[in-house]
Amino acid sequence: MIKKTEPGAAAMDQVPKLIVYGREECHLCQDMILALQNLQAQVSFAFQVIDIDSDPELVARYGDKIPVLMSSHNGQEICHYFLDLAALDDYLAEFR
Repeated sequence: MIKKTEPGAAAMDQVPKLIVYGREECHLCQDMILALQNLQAQVSFAFQVIDIDSDPELVARYGDKIPVLMSSHNGQEICHYFLDLAALDDYLAEFR
């Protein structure tokens, strides 16, 4: 379950990139993905979804703490379980 949601290729170097670690059959993961997709109409960022079940190390690291939203830039955890809009806004402010 690796999905990429991103703007056009020309703009890719200028937008923040995020990673959502989750599971295929996780309603909280689906909720966070949908919220991020809806937010992309207002804010420019890209994200990819990685299914932790595809890698035993990711399962060991995240287990039931999913979904986890991370910066792909520096590995900073932005939030987990639910999309924290304030935390995401603070992170995205670094790119403005």
